[in-house]
Parts: sequence; C-alpha cells; structure tokens
Amino acid sequence: MNTILSNIKIQVNEKLYVKDPETSDLGKKIIENSILLIDEIGIEHFTFKKLGEKIGSNESSIYRYFENKHKLVVYLSSWYWGWMEYKLVFVTTNISNPAEKLQKAITIVTEKIIDDLSTKHINEAILNKIIISEFSKTLYTKEVDDDNKEGYFLVYKRVINRLISIIQEVNPDYSYAKSLASSIVEGSLHQHFLTEHLKTITDCNTPETITSFYLDLVNRILSK
Repeated sequence: MNTILSNIKIQVNEKLYVKDPETSDLGKKIIENSILLIDEIGIEHFTFKKLGEKIGSNESSIYRYFENKHKLVVYLSSWYWGWMEYKLVFVTTNISNPAEKLQKAITIVTEKIIDDLSTKHINEAILNKIIISEFSKTLYTKEVDDDNKEGYFLVYKRVINRLISIIQEVNPDYSYAKSLASSIVEGSLHQHFLTEHLKTITDCNTPETITSFYLDLVNRILSK
C-alpha cells in the first residue's frame, strides 16, 4: 500500500493555504516541522515565529504559505483525513461481503498508526498523535460554521460517510448509521487519548483493544 500511496497526492482544500506547500522544499519543510513542533509544545504554544526558528527561516516566509495558525492546523488535519480516506478505499474496494468490509474499515480508522515511509516529509504516526489530542480544537471553535461552509471539513466528513455507507450495507434497517459512524471515528480518538493519559477510565489499555472494542460494539448493535 505504501507504494500505491506514494503515487497519490492528497488533495487539500485550496482555501486553506496561500501557496501549496507540496510544491516546494520550503513548503514541505514547513509541514514536516510544524507536525514535530505541535507534537512537542501543543497548539496553544505553537507560533509561526517558533516554527521559523525551528526551520531556520523568517516568520514571513511561513505566511507566504499559510495565512494563520488555524488554517495550518486545519490543513494538517485535512491532509490526515485525506490519507485515511485513501487507506479506506484501498482496503475495502475489492471486498464484496459488507460485514467483512465494515470490519476492515473499522480497523483502519481505529488502529494504531505507523509512519508511512512513502511520505518522507510527513510522519503519520506523529500526526496521528496530534489528531488524537488536538483535532477537536479545530472543530470546537466560534468559526466552525463558517469553516464548514468553506469546505474545510469535507474530507473528514467523507471518511465518516464511507463508514455510514458500509454500515447501511450491513444493516439497511438500522436507524442510526450516521451517529454510529461518527461515534466510531470520534470515539476511537478519545479512547486513544484515554489510553495514553487517563487509563483508569477506559478498558482499552492498548491500541489493539480499542479496535476490538469497536468491532465488538458494532457487531452487537447491527446484529440485533
């Protein structure tokens, strides 16, 4: 799969950037190091000045690619969900059995992420850590409705919609496919966070048990 993904450009909403960072070495350097710096200090303390210092470039050079920090963070989130969507498509396309397809899809969106070596400037394992701890901060903002109208969350919604479609294949009579699909995606991020930080309030104390939990939950719900 890494070989296939290396030949695919993850499409991100053009409104999120001033200049496509994928088109230059500096742009890729900005993306690579913004992931590392956000992981190190968190979104709240992340600034373009600190990123410029990290990459040995002027702060102004970063503004040539991104208008502000919020759009850079949403860009990273969009790239992650676009990468996740490609993984879902690749794994489920040739599976005809809906139950097996759903099992594969749930595994993809809940499992521990390993760095994809085909994308040299993006460490997906570290980006996944950021999504787990910081993605909600891109959603729960005063600007969320405006951002949604601009299509910033379109790829994230496409991932959930793919799950919805498969759930409906498995059980067309189930009335809450949308809520179940979004709960799997959002809930798995929350469970990964608890596994790392608040172990006493989750039964999923390894990444593997998070996937097992959602497979069991969905099977019980849809088999009724």
